[in-house]
Amino acid sequence: MQKPADMFDRDREWSMLVRFATDEQPGATLGVVSGRRRQGKSFLLESLCQEMGGFYFSAREATDAESLALIGDALTRYLDSAIPFNPTSWPAVIEVLLRIGRERPVPVVIDEFPYLAQANPALPSIIQAAYTPRGSERVRSRTRLLLCGSAMSFMGGLLSGNAPLRGRASLDLPVNTLDYRLAAQFWELTDPRLALLVHAVVGGTPAYRTEMIRYDAPRDLDDFDDWVVRAILSPGSPMFLEARYLLAEEPALRDGALYHSVLSAISEGNHSRGGIAGYVGRKSNELSHPLTVLENAGLITREADAFRGNRTDFRIKEPLLTFYHAIMRPFWPQLMRATATDRIWQRSKRKFAGNVLGPHFEQVCRDWTLHFAEERFGGWPVRVTAGAVNDPANRTTHEVDVAVVGHADGGKPPLLAIGEVKWNETMGNGHLVRLQRIRDLISQGDRYDTSHTRLVCYSGSGFTGELLQMAEQKSIDLVFLGDLYA
Repeated sequence: MQKPADMFDRDREWSMLVRFATDEQPGATLGVVSGRRRQGKSFLLESLCQEMGGFYFSAREATDAESLALIGDALTRYLDSAIPFNPTSWPAVIEVLLRIGRERPVPVVIDEFPYLAQANPALPSIIQAAYTPRGSERVRSRTRLLLCGSAMSFMGGLLSGNAPLRGRASLDLPVNTLDYRLAAQFWELTDPRLALLVHAVVGGTPAYRTEMIRYDAPRDLDDFDDWVVRAILSPGSPMFLEARYLLAEEPALRDGALYHSVLSAISEGNHSRGGIAGYVGRKSNELSHPLTVLENAGLITREADAFRGNRTDFRIKEPLLTFYHAIMRPFWPQLMRATATDRIWQRSKRKFAGNVLGPHFEQVCRDWTLHFAEERFGGWPVRVTAGAVNDPANRTTHEVDVAVVGHADGGKPPLLAIGEVKWNETMGNGHLVRLQRIRDLISQGDRYDTSHTRLVCYSGSGFTGELLQMAEQKSIDLVFLGDLYA
């Protein structure tokens, strides 16, 4: 089945949905599709139903009785029934949904499923009962039921632990944001520097370019500042409140002030649990729950330090949240009045470079190394993260922006490479000397095999002639900004 011509990328997601929906095997099946809002989930599922003549229902925030009436009306129209279907219970609805697939495989989609489950918490158990292995309607049906939702904390728990639907689904499909390369293509940005600047602000959410900014992209590097002001920082733009809505849309994030403070702490460079606790004025053990909730919601991620196993760093996954908390939140009252937006942005550009752009470039370099560099560093990376290395002789600690760990085929895992990242600085011999010192320190431990560790410099601004000449040595790699998009 051909993917719709107006669908950008999503080849993997489309093929998995088609394979699930066209499965000719007897018996109804269940699938779960999740992802944050504005990633294109509904577009995917509506397109699937249009192509296969399936049933699509998008739930609303409503009472249980109203939701039953709404899906009853939708089924009446879909089945073209002369007698209106007025269900009084969800078992009756599920029975009709299963009957749709008696003659052929048919996709049946319930979008925004968390709204229904919030009004009727028993709904997952009702579906579980209908999907018992020997249930009569399930056995005779080839309905391919797809439950979709944007509340990540809820959807993440739908198939986990002791949840009623645990073990019932044959498809669990996350629809993620576009990676930085696909985002550049989607925004039609061919200049790597401009592409990375835009991605540092809005990330890879497709709807930010289409529905929300209405295809307003910066024309070139000279237009970037004006674009930030008109498309992001202006109250008239839908993007102005988007970062605040990202938290408001998650039902599990009840204490908004606390969660915004945690995100602000991370955006200010406090990545450890202790640093975050000090910033928000809480004890470290009091942050376990909010950090877990933010992680389950897909808004932050935790990474183990490459060299200190007992340390975990937290990073914001959504670039727009970092931009909001670093740039917009400190000046929110002034931005709301829209009287000094240009001056606020000009004043904030240094902080943008240090708190937003620099860390974002580091993450993009780690992503490139893990997903696109393949065997450039002498082996296939299995883990790429940051870390810190103690230097007792000099009484200091060295931060490592990129640590590339290979597969451990018995013995110590190979440390394929360590790297330093600089966005707006021409890198020279001093950066290489620092990496050599770090490699020597790591070699003194027994955590990694460093016999073939390469030294890598990632730069958004280029390298000195001296370093370019030294890079001809086999153990040194220089990664230009253009390499990340090649």
